[in-house]
Amino acid sequence: MSRESSMDGPRLQSRDFATDPPAALPDFDAVDTTSHRVRYDPQIDTNIAEAAPTQNATTTPRKSLARAETGAPFSPINRRRTTRVGTFRTVDKFEDFELRPGWHPGSEPGVDPTKPDGGHASMPTLSAPCDITIVDFSEGKLSIQTKDNTSLGSFLEIPQPKWAKCRWISVNGLSWDVIQLLGRHKNLHKLAVEDIMNTRSRTKAEWYPTHAFIVLTLQRLDDTFRDSDDESSESDEADDSTSQASSRSIFSGKTGKYSRKLLRRLKRAFRTSSRLSSDATLEGGKEWSQDGSEPYPKPPDGPTRTLRRYHASPDDPIARFMDKNSALISRNYTVACEQVSIFITNDNTVISFFEESAEVIEAPILQRLQTSDTIIRHSCDASMVGHAILDGIVDLAIPVVSCYRDTINDIEPEVLTQPNISHTKQLYILISEINALIDFIKPITTLIQALRDHKTDMTLDKAMAKILDPDHDPIITTLTYTYLGDVLDHCVLITDTLKRLKSSADGMIDLIFNTISAYQNESMKQLTTATIIFLPLTFITGYFGQNFEPFTVLEQDIGYFWKIAVPVVLATILLLQWEVIVGYCKAVFQRRYLWELKRRRLSRRDKKRA
Repeated sequence: MSRESSMDGPRLQSRDFATDPPAALPDFDAVDTTSHRVRYDPQIDTNIAEAAPTQNATTTPRKSLARAETGAPFSPINRRRTTRVGTFRTVDKFEDFELRPGWHPGSEPGVDPTKPDGGHASMPTLSAPCDITIVDFSEGKLSIQTKDNTSLGSFLEIPQPKWAKCRWISVNGLSWDVIQLLGRHKNLHKLAVEDIMNTRSRTKAEWYPTHAFIVLTLQRLDDTFRDSDDESSESDEADDSTSQASSRSIFSGKTGKYSRKLLRRLKRAFRTSSRLSSDATLEGGKEWSQDGSEPYPKPPDGPTRTLRRYHASPDDPIARFMDKNSALISRNYTVACEQVSIFITNDNTVISFFEESAEVIEAPILQRLQTSDTIIRHSCDASMVGHAILDGIVDLAIPVVSCYRDTINDIEPEVLTQPNISHTKQLYILISEINALIDFIKPITTLIQALRDHKTDMTLDKAMAKILDPDHDPIITTLTYTYLGDVLDHCVLITDTLKRLKSSADGMIDLIFNTISAYQNESMKQLTTATIIFLPLTFITGYFGQNFEPFTVLEQDIGYFWKIAVPVVLATILLLQWEVIVGYCKAVFQRRYLWELKRRRLSRRDKKRA
């Protein structure tokens, strides 16, 4: 008996799964009149008042039933809302923030010097006149040449002289054309090139196959403070000088001098307030183009890049305000900061990039190179040239620390003699600047330790023989390792001194508030003493001033009042100040006892000596 003949139920229809199934026609009958239930089709919009007619329908369309008419449950199919729920939107206008020009999230890292645009369509234009000093030297010969942006390309095409064992290329100024030429010539890594152009990089040392890259911050004491409104101040002085003759007829003598000063201050205050009220300034000062349409700010032409402006925009109003109230402004000094980038290549070449202070570092190093018996000249080692640059940068921070020490020493006598709240403001600004210096100097310690960790295991003679071979990695010789220890000591000394100055300033702030609180407590103590004395007198005076009759006590003389007032005052003082009086008496007896013990000890010592 076959299996198919024994099946009582409906026979299943076979299907060929090799072919696509036929498309099923949608069921447009949304309403079943027998069960009064609604069947929804995903392709039909249930909000339409009238259902679409079926393919075989020839009569007028039927009216669709609503949920209330059918009593049907809600559809199990979720429909999208007509309005979206409020969600967070990612910020895409990055020009509103203090970011480096041309930066966008997810962009290709690095700047490729082999490409005209650096591999970025929105790379900013970095253009500035550069002073390039090229030094080739050996034990017996020295050559110093000066180039600029236009003449550097033709010079790099000339092979390095065979007698030159070491070359130092010092660039003063940041310009894309110079960076691109040197990047192509020495095959500099594109990540290092990006860090050169980003003048807010952290202090670090990175090692690449053909070169080592070092970046750090230089701090120097500057007495030529440049601000964005210096020109306007000079124009004010010029206007005052031209109008001085006409003002003599109105103001004469000392009164006229003070009036002109007051007028000049009012002009500057009005100009500053109008500048701060502009929308562009409140949004962060002068905004540099993010799409590369405008160049980077040129440090020599713009305002001095101080501690406050190092991580801010060149014309930030808050940074400008803090610079005008700097701790060193009374001494006509400011701390200028800039980024320095150094490359030590495997062909014994050093390339250094400064923003504007290359001459300060170059002068002593060139003087040492011109002397044949110096270590840097005799070694012909690129790592020693890098050490000389690091040593000069760290040494420039020593006068800065000395200036801050003198400033604290000037404030300290005033705090001890006559402290006030204005001293706390000065100390707060001073502490904030010291913290910024610590943030710059302390990473240099880690940088030097990283360089010392890459010391070669070869002896000095073998390292000097292999240092001219371009097939090896950059070498930190044992000689450089030894002298880097001296730079490390200077960094530790500067950091410890800054921490002590910061601790001293914190202690003076605490002393100011404690002294002011002690003065207030002493004033309250005096007022309390006067109140205790006059409180019973006031009570007795009010008692005898009552208008009651008969009051025969009023017939007594004034002596009767004092006979009552004096004992009452003494009793009130003893009652309210009993603990104070007892404590004072105990302190007096304790001091007397200690003095007596000291006198006996001295007498016994004198007897022993006798």
